[in-house]
Amino acid sequence: MELLLGEEWTVEPAGGTTGEAYFAWTGEQKLFLKRNSSPFLAVLSAEGIVPKLLWTKRLENGDVITAQRWVHGRELSASDMERPDVARLLSKIHSSSELLDMFKRIGNEPLTPSTMIDNLNNRMLATGASHSLFHEAIEYLVSSYQEVKAPSMVVCHCDINHNNWMINSNHELYLIDWDGATVADPAFDLGLLLYEYIPTDQWESWLHHYGFPLTANLKNRMHWYVVANTLDYALYYVHKGNEKQTLEWTDYLYQLLEQSVSIEK
Repeated sequence: MELLLGEEWTVEPAGGTTGEAYFAWTGEQKLFLKRNSSPFLAVLSAEGIVPKLLWTKRLENGDVITAQRWVHGRELSASDMERPDVARLLSKIHSSSELLDMFKRIGNEPLTPSTMIDNLNNRMLATGASHSLFHEAIEYLVSSYQEVKAPSMVVCHCDINHNNWMINSNHELYLIDWDGATVADPAFDLGLLLYEYIPTDQWESWLHHYGFPLTANLKNRMHWYVVANTLDYALYYVHKGNEKQTLEWTDYLYQLLEQSVSIEK
């Protein structure tokens, strides 16, 4: 990285699971660099969803390095997720025809309920997981997936953890880390966010800022995706042999399946 920028630059790893992100600075200048970042970073930048993209360079080995403007700000806290501007930015993302067109052009296959069920069944077979609760979750997903057809498919971030939201000193909000994004039902993102961060009695108010009413159909779809995502995490930690995390996600899955009975009524 130093060779790419010049000797006057200092470059350090930015952490993260991929090890592909870096901080770089010289004097008062500071950049965020990433190797092989999302191919639609330019669209995200143009729409103000991520910090401004400054340049892109392709290396001789085929890797692509992107440089973004450094954001002087902070990550959102869990309590910040109740903010109206979080709802508005997520709505902007889900409403973006430019993002959706970009995904279609790169051949992104929509993540449908049937695809998710197939993926979960394959993961269960691969891990050899035999917990009866996992089979109960699959039964719920199979029995109700016909009822969770999305009225439209949009670009979903799929990892709306509060650590991926940043706000700068000018109160401009960004959603970063788009490596796992895909085309899916907007209820995927909405369910993960609302279940994790927003008290149930505030869902309607939060969705008002998002621009969509809290209907019975949306409730069912959100719950379905949260159950699927929770089972996915539980199986992931079974595969990793992490008993503590497996137990935590299994307990949460049990609670969700108990809720399924009341939601379906």
